[in-house]
Amino acid sequence: MVSSSHEALHIPFPEPRDFAAMNVDLTEIEPVERRVDTLLRAETDDGTYLLVVESQGKPDERKRSSWPYYLSYLHEKYRGEPVHIVVTQSRATARWAAEPIHLGVHGMPSLTVRPFVLGPENVPLIATEREAKKDPPLAVLSAMTHGRGRQAPAILESLEAALRTLDRDTAAALAQFVDSCLADPQARQMWRDLMTAMQYFWRHPWAEEGREEGREEGRIQERAEMVLNILRWRGIDVPGEVRDRVEACTDLEQLTTWSERAVHATAADDLFADG
Repeated sequence: MVSSSHEALHIPFPEPRDFAAMNVDLTEIEPVERRVDTLLRAETDDGTYLLVVESQGKPDERKRSSWPYYLSYLHEKYRGEPVHIVVTQSRATARWAAEPIHLGVHGMPSLTVRPFVLGPENVPLIATEREAKKDPPLAVLSAMTHGRGRQAPAILESLEAALRTLDRDTAAALAQFVDSCLADPQARQMWRDLMTAMQYFWRHPWAEEGREEGREEGRIQERAEMVLNILRWRGIDVPGEVRDRVEACTDLEQLTTWSERAVHATAADDLFADG
C-alpha cells in the first residue's frame, strides 16, 4: 500500500518494515491541563485570528511539542485562525523558537508549525517616554523582550508613562499582557508596583491576593515597601532617614502619592517635595 501511494502521490515515504493497528479512538479519557500564557482574539477585515502568546525563557522541547496541539485545539474549538507568537528576552531562545515544527514525512510534512518570534533582535529597545508615547503597542513589546536587568527601570517607566495616554480599559489590558510575559521575577514585581501606583491594581487578577488579606495594616506595609522598592530598582540611593519616614507612615493615601512620585524621582528626597 505504501509503495503504491509513493508511486501515485510522489511522496518520499520510507519503505516500512512492519505495520501494527492502533486504537482509532482519540478521546482524551483523563483531563490534561494545558495552559498558554496569553490568548487574544483579534477581529480583522480578513477574519478572526486567535493569538497564542507565550513567554519563553529558554529552550524547552517538551513545551515546544505542545505548540501544534494548542493551534489544532483552538482551530477546532473557536473556528478562528490560530497564530502562535513566542516572546523571549534571549537571542538563542529566539533562534530556537523560530525553527519550524514539521510533523509527518520528511520533505512533505502533514503539519508544519511556524511560530512568530518576538525577541531582542527584531524588537527595538524603547527606554524614553517620548518614544513610548509615540507607539505604546511597540513599547509593550519592547518591555516584554528587553525588560530585565539594569535597563528594566527605564523601559518599564517609559511604558508606564505611555499607558497613561491611553483609555483606562486599553491601558489595563496592556498592563496585564506585559505582566504575563515578563519572565524576570524582579522586573515583574517592579511592573506590578508601577501599576499599583498608576491605580490599575484593582483591575488585575493579582489584586485579589491583596484584597484577601483584608487588613489595612497589611496594605499600608505593602505600599511602604513598594515606594522603597521603586526607588531601589531605579538605582536611587535611599538614606536611612527616608526609609524610616516611609516605613513610619500609616496614611495609605500619602504612601500612594509617594509611590507615584518615586516613579519619576531623581533623588529620594523628591518623595517629600510638597510635604
